[in-house]
Amino acid sequence: MDNTPSPPDLPGAGHAPGSLRARRALHWRTTRRLTAALLLLWLGTSFGAVFFARELTGLMLFGWPLSFYLAAQGASLVYLAIIGAYAWRMRRLDRQFAATALAQAPAPAQAGERP
Repeated sequence: MDNTPSPPDLPGAGHAPGSLRARRALHWRTTRRLTAALLLLWLGTSFGAVFFARELTGLMLFGWPLSFYLAAQGASLVYLAIIGAYAWRMRRLDRQFAATALAQAPAPAQAGERP
């Protein structure tokens, strides 16, 4: 069995489960997953509107071919929804992280107290 220690810069490596460093690693991991998922949605929207344009031409929406609508309006609305979802979720994640960081922070010393 190899007894070499794990590198300290890896998330969660050598950290107690409730430590601030472990919480930071979890926060960053969750942020990266959210970003990756939303980037995949953005890529799928951009690629799908172009790749399926011929098939979507036969479908009409408000008198326009669906491919034209997706290229002109639909993709922009999806991008706006992606930005809104990212802002909403990141606000929640940041607040959760801040709350746990404050709960784990040591209480400030009172004036006149000695450690």
